[in-house]
Amino acid sequence: MDKLRSGWHKSSYSDGGSNCVEVREHVAGANVRDTQNREAGALALPSEAWAAFMAAVRSAEL
Repeated sequence: MDKLRSGWHKSSYSDGGSNCVEVREHVAGANVRDTQNREAGALALPSEAWAAFMAAVRSAEL
């Protein structure tokens, strides 16, 4: 993780329209949830999985 933010924030990879996700990064990894459907819960990703996911996004593999 390059930096940790406290609390939920909209992902910089969200398109600004209705396809938005929020992320809460923490020392154990990150949680990801749908901005439009927060009550549905969040995905919990351990640090290794979050780092691998972000590396894939940055390299345009995803």
